[in-house]
Amino acid sequence: MEWFAAPEYWFAREAFQRLLAAVYLIAFLVAANQFRALIGEHGMLPVPRFTARVPARRSPSLFHLHYSDRAFATTARTGAVLAAALAAGVADLLPLGAAMALWAVLWVLYLSIVNVGQTWYAFGWESLLLESGLLAVFLGNDEVAPPVLGMWLLRWLLFRVEFGAGLIKWRGDRCWRTLTCLYYHHETQPMPGPLSWFFHHLPRPLHRVEAAANHVVQLIVPFGLFLPRPGAGIAAALIIATQLWLLLSGNFAWLNWLTVALALSAVDARDLPLPATPSFEGEPAWYEGLVIALTLLVAVLSYWPARNLLSRHQQMNRSFNRLHLVNAYGAFGSVGRLRHEVVVEGTDAHTLDDGTRWREYGFKGKPGEPGRLPRQFAPYHLRLDWLLWFAAISPDYARPWFDPFVARLLVNDPDTLALLRHNPFPGAPPAFVRARLYRYRFTSWNERRAGGGWWHRTPVHEYLRPVGRHDLAHLLPARYR
Repeated sequence: MEWFAAPEYWFAREAFQRLLAAVYLIAFLVAANQFRALIGEHGMLPVPRFTARVPARRSPSLFHLHYSDRAFATTARTGAVLAAALAAGVADLLPLGAAMALWAVLWVLYLSIVNVGQTWYAFGWESLLLESGLLAVFLGNDEVAPPVLGMWLLRWLLFRVEFGAGLIKWRGDRCWRTLTCLYYHHETQPMPGPLSWFFHHLPRPLHRVEAAANHVVQLIVPFGLFLPRPGAGIAAALIIATQLWLLLSGNFAWLNWLTVALALSAVDARDLPLPATPSFEGEPAWYEGLVIALTLLVAVLSYWPARNLLSRHQQMNRSFNRLHLVNAYGAFGSVGRLRHEVVVEGTDAHTLDDGTRWREYGFKGKPGEPGRLPRQFAPYHLRLDWLLWFAAISPDYARPWFDPFVARLLVNDPDTLALLRHNPFPGAPPAFVRARLYRYRFTSWNERRAGGGWWHRTPVHEYLRPVGRHDLAHLLPARYR
């Protein structure tokens, strides 16, 4: 069918799929590096315990068939190898069906991880990666021209990501409507980056410009994605510019890069200084049928996210089905005015008194020592550090995993310690561990010039009383009891 093909989007497809594969690669590496402590057989929220109480129909995953740490590691490493191959362009060397199968395997492997990942994988960018990944299966390879319907489905996904984020802000915290949210956001965001201190200290009028520009890009520009060229390309360029700004100002795992990949899918090669459009073979009938079937499926499933967009009670980052297809997205409907951090400390003293010396555990990404400059980790995802931000906001949110985390510090569990930057007890585990809540704020220019570090912190209250191994022994794996 002549209308089916969109050869002018050959570059858009290539850029989207290569960048998506790179994001997949990072996601699988994160899973391989962190799963043992988080959801492994002896982790804080073990997969076997989860699959024993949650049936496969509610969380489809290969791990309902069998779970072991070796099987999970093999799954994550296999995904990483396949993602690296796709990022290198292997799919274009294969027949169309084989290339589609490769993308499909990648999607199944990551879906299997997300659906047993529990709170550690309850982030919007997990669903965004899965939804993008399934669409990538049906985009074809160099054997056929990009399908018009497939490229439009990518735009519909990008529209929901941007417009959903814009609506949740406009409907949410009043500071978005008064253009004052960025007075606080750079300081209170989940994981600041190395430039966040400088962004925070930009003049307030510029913060208001930032907020206003955000509304334009998220509430108006997304409609431009459905315009003919060059309108769609201009809209995509504005979205990409905004995402690069966000990349500089904080750490949001792979959310920004994935949004950039989606925006690239709207770029017409004729608007770029690129070689002539390559010639493609005709599309097989079975391929056309699959793409049309996918389009119809997305159209039906779009009812729920579209209704959510129109609702006064809009939800953000919501999946309406177990396969994470056609989801609702959004972020920062409310912005914190104060930043609190959980500081975890241990002592090797066996008797506690006012003179007890406590030593602080260091984390890789979350703020800790006041003199330490925040680091850039995105697109790599530090799951423990992110959840500790939520823990500071709500102890109830952290209840299922925080005590198991502390229990593993009390035995110097190597998998748990691998998630940290610094263990103050390398020789022998501490006798007691405690946690305190601190109020953090960025230092001022004058404080910084005076050698005051990047953060100023003041204690708020006790978060977890001092506990010893005997207090949390019931939360430890059998090998430590």
